Amino acid sequence: MKILIVDDEELARARLLRMLSTLEYKDIQQAQNADEAIELFKKEKFDIVFLDINMPGTSGLEVGYELKYLSPDINIIFQTAYEEHALKAFDIGAVAYLVKPYSIDQLKNSLERITTSIGEDKELRILSKYGDSYLLLKPEEIHYVKADLSEVMIRTKKGFSYYAQKISDLYDRLESFGFVRIHRSYLINTNEIKEIETIEQSKLRFSFRNNSDNIESSKDGAKAFREKFSV
Repeated sequence: MKILIVDDEELARARLLRMLSTLEYKDIQQAQNADEAIELFKKEKFDIVFLDINMPGTSGLEVGYELKYLSPDINIIFQTAYEEHALKAFDIGAVAYLVKPYSIDQLKNSLERITTSIGEDKELRILSKYGDSYLLLKPEEIHYVKADLSEVMIRTKKGFSYYAQKISDLYDRLESFGFVRIHRSYLINTNEIKEIETIEQSKLRFSFRNNSDNIESSKDGAKAFREKFSV
């Protein structure tokens, strides 16, 4: 497993590094602030990140949101000297919350929780960026998805939010939840369809139950939709 330690205190990073080494984890990198952590995440893929909550400038909770946005499957273990942030930490999707000074046995238990959960089916959540905040979305909350260069725009009842993933990759994750690709730039949630209208060149126009938008398919998308649902 590839691990990243994010903590502004050098002694705290050194102590955690020693404990991880004792537990025979070897592939470990370190960052002392949010900017360093985010830059590393953009270059490399990590399995686990240890995040200190109380850091100068950007807090560990804010970093947690950003890292989940960049890497939805990342396993976050928050560490702090205080307990009051636990609820917020688990809202972000943390797998563990360690209160300093924690023991090597507590650390081992947290890591074993991650190891045993790998390969298990997890309830899908999409963490999208909504202005200066984030939305943690269930598939059923998404009306449709629109490609926007190297990322996508996700339409929900709140409006549009952004997700840093290509539309083809997101389709692989959403197809089993009733999403279909009706255009190279659009995925739609079939459970949100209100009405389907045939337009020029046998294309289809879709309207939705919970917004006033209209989305038009491509010719190939309309053909694939008809074949899928025998329309």
